[in-house]
Amino acid sequence: MSLAVKKRRNSRQVSPTVSEDLRQRPRDRVRHCRARIDCDGPHCENADVSLVLRAEPRGFCPVQALRRNKGGKVFALPQSYRVERFEAADRMDVTTEISPSEAGTILTVDLEAIVANWQTLQMVCGDAECGAVVKADAYGLGLNPVVKALYEAGCKTFFVAHPFEGRAVRAIAPLATIYVLNGMRPNTAPLYADFNLIPVLCSVPEIEDFGQYCAVSKRRTREGGLLPAAFRLETGLNQLGLKPYDLEHGSHLSHLFDVRLIMTQLARAKHAAVITKQIERFETMRTIKYAHVPASIAHSGGIFLEANPLYDLVRPGYALYGGNPVPGQPNPMKPVVRLEAQVIQVRILEPGERVGEDQSWVARGPRRICTISAGFGDGIPRRLTKTKNGAGGFVISQGKRCPFIGGVSMDLAAVDTSDSGYVERGDIVELIGPSITIDYFAAAAGISGYEALTQLGQRCHRRYQKL
Repeated sequence: MSLAVKKRRNSRQVSPTVSEDLRQRPRDRVRHCRARIDCDGPHCENADVSLVLRAEPRGFCPVQALRRNKGGKVFALPQSYRVERFEAADRMDVTTEISPSEAGTILTVDLEAIVANWQTLQMVCGDAECGAVVKADAYGLGLNPVVKALYEAGCKTFFVAHPFEGRAVRAIAPLATIYVLNGMRPNTAPLYADFNLIPVLCSVPEIEDFGQYCAVSKRRTREGGLLPAAFRLETGLNQLGLKPYDLEHGSHLSHLFDVRLIMTQLARAKHAAVITKQIERFETMRTIKYAHVPASIAHSGGIFLEANPLYDLVRPGYALYGGNPVPGQPNPMKPVVRLEAQVIQVRILEPGERVGEDQSWVARGPRRICTISAGFGDGIPRRLTKTKNGAGGFVISQGKRCPFIGGVSMDLAAVDTSDSGYVERGDIVELIGPSITIDYFAAAAGISGYEALTQLGQRCHRRYQKL
């Protein structure tokens, strides 16, 4: 739990606001008490710290007892408490803490476009419900703001990969249905029940674990029903999922919980023949015993496949965030992201001079190059530089395409701005935006758009506004 603790100037007293549930502590239980200390001293920066305290008596809150000693370095605690250990706070969320002037890159996310894309997909789906896949921090764009925007727009069902993501979604969307796709790890069943998360069971051991927990704990939903679960069927990808014999073996325990959904994962849209076989296998397996259970099979690309049944629920991800779900055809989705970087230095090269740590690019004549504050540490793929096997990527400067040259390093990249207008230190170049789609950006580096999206925003300034 995070408490904002303000240290007043010239005051030794620290007076946090403490919620009522912190006032009573069971005897001898270890508690993590986190505080943010704002110090006005010239040699002290704002610091997040975490104290692990062991309470001896009851009825006293350790956070209320925090005092700063005269030296300003040691916390004086009541004798009834002792410090078990001192920990650093959780990793700073640089995507929200870093200002534009401090960041190397700026990532702009259009939440209205995400909502518009979800609404478009819902119209395409007709009677099928359109959910939203928000795993991996909503594909790198920020789980909290994305879920909030979609939930307020009417999205009722969300898909995540891990329980911690589900807990974050639950805090924002209290009435939503939340599926956890990556199966259920051992001894985690109580977590799903506590936060009303639905595990997608992918193996017989998972079915046995969840069934045993339901039988022994006798936990129920708030409405008094059995705890919910979903089954993922393996139809050809050979990743997670139940084969026909697994489904038959595990079905004898399915009466212990409520099977809410039967689903599978399709191959990429370009593998039409594989998808056709997957659909046939899925239909055969689900009709054996679960024909009455709602089904889900379509991802972003699957929604637009003519021969693909949408069933009851679709789960788009990439398309929500502006990716093209129909490769080779016009993108029906609105663009969602813009990535920009600042020019750090401008340099004039003579013929024969080389650029980059790998010295792979050689100037064939006098060239003007710019070093920009973006590298693979910011999600810029190393293969964006033009090679014999690829066209390479480019940025937009002064309305002109400027190719990447040399190797992309961790923090920097070089671009050739010889053919653009006047460029100087501090200017902004566009890496993704109206002129460079996320699909083109990814293709130029030889990676998927999914991979490109999730790598962005690790240490940039992230802002939410219309493009």
